[in-house]
Parts: sequence; C-alpha cells; structure tokens
Amino acid sequence: MTERQTISCFTANPRATRDTPPQPLRDWLGRSAPEEVRHLLNLCPQHQVTPLKRLDCLAQELGLASIFAKDEGGRLGLGSFKALGGAYAVAELVLRWATERLGRSVMPAEIMSVEVREAVKNRTICCATDGNHGRSVAAGARLFGCKAVIFVHQNVEDSRRALLRALNAQVVEVSGTYDDSVDMCADAARENGWQLVSDTSWKSESDVPARVMQGYTVLVDEALSQMNQSPTHVFVQGGVGGLAGAVAGHLADLFGKARPTVVVVEPDRAGCLIASALAGRPVEVPASDPTVMAMLECYRPSEVAWPILDRYVDAFMTIPDTAAIDIVKVLANPSGTDPVIAAGISGGVGLAGLVAAAQEPHIREALGLDHHSRILTIITERADTPAANQTTVTSI
Repeated sequence: MTERQTISCFTANPRATRDTPPQPLRDWLGRSAPEEVRHLLNLCPQHQVTPLKRLDCLAQELGLASIFAKDEGGRLGLGSFKALGGAYAVAELVLRWATERLGRSVMPAEIMSVEVREAVKNRTICCATDGNHGRSVAAGARLFGCKAVIFVHQNVEDSRRALLRALNAQVVEVSGTYDDSVDMCADAARENGWQLVSDTSWKSESDVPARVMQGYTVLVDEALSQMNQSPTHVFVQGGVGGLAGAVAGHLADLFGKARPTVVVVEPDRAGCLIASALAGRPVEVPASDPTVMAMLECYRPSEVAWPILDRYVDAFMTIPDTAAIDIVKVLANPSGTDPVIAAGISGGVGLAGLVAAAQEPHIREALGLDHHSRILTIITERADTPAANQTTVTSI
C-alpha cells in the first residue's frame, strides 16, 4: 500500500471559471496550437509521441477509476517535456530571422537548409535554466545553426551543466537562485543584443514565453488521443507556471464548461503559485532552503502564465520534499502490474500531489475524487543519467 503523504498547503481557487477562453488565448493555446508546433518539430529526427502509461494498481489503492501518467522522459532525446517548448520557440525565431535576412518568406521545410543556417549563424540565443529548459534551447540552437548562452544558478548540478556544454552552449554560472539567473540573463540579453528565450515572462516580453507554452500543448493533445475517455482531473507540476498554464488553457478551449478539474502541485519551499492564488495576484515569495524538487524551485510566477492559471486552475497545493522522493520510489518499484517509470525527483510531483490529496478525506471531497475519477498526470522528466544521455542529447 502506498504510504500516507501529507499536504503542506491546499487552497481551492474561487476565481476559477469554465468559460471559453478569449480569442487571444485561443490563438496560441487553443485546439489548433499543437498542430502548428508539430509542423516544425516533425523536422527533428527524434520527434515522436511519448507513451501514456496506466497505473491501475495505484488507482485501485487510492479508490480511483484510473490513473494515466504521460511519460515525457524520452521527449526528443532530452529527457524532459521542456524539449517541446524551448526548441519550438528557437525554431520560430530562426524562421523569423532568416526571413528578415534573406528578404523573402522562409518556409518551415527550409529550416535545416545551409542557406538558413548561414543566415542565422551570428545570432545568439540565451536563457536561464534549472537544467531542462536550457537543454531544449541549446539543442534547438545547435540544430538550427545559431549560438546559445545558458545561465545556471549555483544549485544546478554539474551533470546538467555538462549536458549543456555537450550541446555547444556557453554556460554562465550565477550565484544565487533561479530567479537571480533569470535577472542576470535578461540584463545580458539587453547589453549584448542577444535573444532571450525564457519560459517565464520578462517585463513586457511575452511573445517568446507564449511560444514556449504553446509547445507544451503537444503533450496534452497526445495524452488525450491516447486515453479511451477524457480525464476528469489533471494534476500538474507548478514551477513558474508555464506547463500548468499550457495544460489549463488548452483544456479550457477544448472542453469549455466540461473541462477537467485542474490541480497545480508545487514544492512547499517554493510555492509562488499558491501564494499568488491566496493573494489574488502574482506575488514573489522569499527564497528559502533549496528543495529536492530542483526543477520547480521558482519564487515568482510567469506573468504570461499567471492570468491563465488564475482563471482555469481549480486548486493549488504544496507538498514536502519527502512526498516527491517517495513517489519516485513508488514509480521505480510499482505495485502489481503497474509499469516501472524512471522519474526524476521533480518529474513525479503532480502524481505525488494526487496521492496526498486522495488520502485526505476533506480534500478528496473538495476535488470530487471518487471511484469514477479518471486522472491524468505528467511525468515531466526522467531520472538523470548523464552517461547514458551523453550521446543522445546532441542529436535532437
């Protein structure tokens, strides 16, 4: 039996709506968004659909109809869902730059051509990262012929820095937190004329983060096509809110009033989204001790994602580090016939939130979790095995 887990904080969102999203949001997160992304990602040699795995034994233990886990560990050979966002945003920028340089409309089918690579070879893209987003951006830059400078904070593991360098990226080390690296990267972009490819917004910059979020709609679209019925609930990781915003916005457009209940799960040491939900506006929370959920260690929400989360997320919750560690063990040593999933510590956080919520009677009732519930979760990253990944990440 799965061990009982605790929830550090939980709040329902009184502002959540089931109205159809406004047109501007539908333009980049609506039902046509995944196809636009696939049109470019299909040019990547390793692009393929990731598996959706059923956790029937765990569902039975928790008194639920079914649990589905979208396993993003093999996405584009980069080990994380982030491969969808950064690489797609880079591709869009390369097409724009090549069009400007060549004085004609450059089609997506040309993006791998010598002419396009020559047109963008002096362009530099930069971003801040905990590891996964930077790998996606660096891989996109390598594939399409431009340069990449990646800013990492002091808690990013050496193995992740090595993977970035293996993609020919210049790695800049920053003292402080992830948010400090975001600030320094933005300053460097302005000073050097580099293009910032952020998965969070910066001041008035929203187009690129929006494209990054659009990339994530692909995994939602795939999961829905792989399920025999639509989900009643989705539990998704927090961070700055890019993935959660993409999931919530896309589902709102697809299902309208019949959309699934969406729950966002964060580390209790970096709960900027739940703090914003409680305040009714985006707020920054103070940095505390590092969390083992390093890919989610963010202290202020994305300005692009927050309005979507505030409108289409039904509840926010935080969990302690122990819950994230325990769910990785459950996935590696599952009950009965459930498949083995090699998830990174940040990768199973949505599922860890589900386990904790299903074991708390008042939260279970608040979310409408019962034996009819069909749950979709996303395993956002695989366990880090740098030696095994070294040869695959360079060939996106």
